[in-house]
Amino acid sequence: MYSTETITSAQNPKIKELLALQEKSRTRREKGLFVVEGRRELGHCLNAGYGARTLFICREIISQADLDEILGAISSTGNNRRCSIIEIPPHLYDKVAYRGGTEGIIAEMEWKSRTLDALELQDNPLIVVLESVEKPGNLGAVLRSADAAGADAVIVCDPLTDLYNPNLIRSSIGAVFSRQVALASSEETIGWLKERGIKILTAQLQDSEWYYETDMRSGTAIIMGTESTGLTDTWRKAADAHIKIPMLGQLDSLNVSVSAAILLYEAVRQRHSK
Repeated sequence: MYSTETITSAQNPKIKELLALQEKSRTRREKGLFVVEGRRELGHCLNAGYGARTLFICREIISQADLDEILGAISSTGNNRRCSIIEIPPHLYDKVAYRGGTEGIIAEMEWKSRTLDALELQDNPLIVVLESVEKPGNLGAVLRSADAAGADAVIVCDPLTDLYNPNLIRSSIGAVFSRQVALASSEETIGWLKERGIKILTAQLQDSEWYYETDMRSGTAIIMGTESTGLTDTWRKAADAHIKIPMLGQLDSLNVSVSAAILLYEAVRQRHSK
């Protein structure tokens, strides 16, 4: 059984905590909690083994069948005794919902550390590495591309945003949970890749070869930097090869998520080509 209560005031401490978790990375770290909205994202999160602490539901929006499905998924994780349900009216749901169209459910989920040691790789893995990514939306879009291309993992080095930022979860549409993701320093990641014989390909314009002329069929890590400054020398020096995408217009850069998608699908093409 789940403990259940009804809250109607935005001044309730539990509502204030929910809003703080949405807005502040520091609060998420201190509480060990983060917020997920919507059935799809919550489903991916539960499938990845995250524990639910509190469900905020609006019965005027969510159907009983959808709620039962979510509760069943929570029960399957074995943590349903820790999960409580808070019912809130539509006017309050509109206030606490981070975005519209989230189907009447918001969940506080338990934080997980995501480290290199936890990654499980198949033979000849395909990995995306992002150095010092700053914009949650960009990271979320890269995660979607990584999921679509079936990449084994995404490693975020020296991050300037946390993995449980609501904008990141929203822009990734749950891919932050459906893909293996790890946080590490650049130095740790370089050592980890080299120990496993994974080829390091840095995406850069200088002294590079065309990406489609580079073999990506063996274990490969595609390294992307920020749009403003690119990759640091740490990665350039560690690379096994430098690759570039043709730039035929007047500008000299693509959005990092677009570049990642192009390079990932070249690896997919090579690996699936007869």
